[in-house]
Amino acid sequence: MATLHITKPAVGCDSIARIRQRQAPRIADGEVTITTRYRPTRHEELIGGSIFWIIKHRLVVRQRILGFVESDDGRWNIRLDPRLIPVRARPKRAHQGWRYLKGEDAPADFDGDEDGIAEMPAKMLNELARLGLV
Repeated sequence: MATLHITKPAVGCDSIARIRQRQAPRIADGEVTITTRYRPTRHEELIGGSIFWIIKHRLVVRQRILGFVESDDGRWNIRLDPRLIPVRARPKRAHQGWRYLKGEDAPADFDGDEDGIAEMPAKMLNELARLGLV
């Protein structure tokens, strides 16, 4: 992983499956885009890093950042790999916008059955994370 990442709350999403469902219509040419008003100041350092999504006050999944493109209306599109990679859940308070996350502070990828984790009911996954089992 790159040495710099960002964190962002997955507003309105209570599970990894919900993020996947929300992003599915926006997948094109092997990537998905999310839109933001302001480009991160350190955007060049983020390419190759990941956006770590916060669900219910935990970092639970990440997506690799492919790049940044300015749209016609002045907003910025963050180009992401559509693959959602579950990580070992770590507590993280929700915040507005994004926050930088150094590589050494990022949670490790979940080394088990990623698809099984992504499909687990949110309540069960949250309980396992609370117990430090995932």
